[in-house]
Amino acid sequence: MQIRSVTTISVLSMLWALTVGAAVAEDTGQPIVGEDVVFEEVDGVVAVEAEHFYKQTLNKVRSWNLFTPKQQPKVDPDADPPHLADAAGRAYVEILPDTRRNHGEKLINGQNFINQPGKMAVLHYKVHFNTPGKYYVWARIFSTGTEDNGMHVGIDGTWPATGQRMQWTGKQKCVWGSKQRTEKQHGGEQYKLYLIVEKPGEHEITFSMREDGTEFDKWMMTQEKKSAVNGQGPAPRVKQGKLP
Repeated sequence: MQIRSVTTISVLSMLWALTVGAAVAEDTGQPIVGEDVVFEEVDGVVAVEAEHFYKQTLNKVRSWNLFTPKQQPKVDPDADPPHLADAAGRAYVEILPDTRRNHGEKLINGQNFINQPGKMAVLHYKVHFNTPGKYYVWARIFSTGTEDNGMHVGIDGTWPATGQRMQWTGKQKCVWGSKQRTEKQHGGEQYKLYLIVEKPGEHEITFSMREDGTEFDKWMMTQEKKSAVNGQGPAPRVKQGKLP
């Protein structure tokens, strides 16, 4: 009888641990800002911390997970340690699990890689644009391997060709980039990555997974073609709502 009791307790403990672990993993994919939060473009520039999405969708297979000094997801596999030292706002999000960090690891379409935009792990942000027009999209990421460095960007539920295949090269540090991967340049071509804001008012900007393991720190949109983004970039402006 004693052996049965110990066995039963052990099984229940394992089930409890698995349940708690799943809850922790799920929580780190939840938004930390409310649906009322709206950022604002001023003088042709808008900047947003990646972790300030108001919702995440299509994240059953892969999910963006929040890293902060007090909170790190327990999702396996994730072979690299947190990279918070240079993160803007001391926080970032990463697509997990990460099963392909370099060319030697197996590519599984629809799992650790997806070339079609808007199909997996989509982050949603609200932005009020005062000035319509063409905006070049920049993002600040940390890439630990040759395959942890790709996303897509869209607007108002659409995924234009000019927002697909955002590409960086591995730097082992946070870097800004605004390049699109092409057949000619796998490392990406400058000035091909942009969105068109057709009219003033509130719009939804979305980012979706291309490669798992991508660590996403911050993004910005600017009408200036040759804009140089240094350090942690411009400060975000909030038109409505409150940031944590």
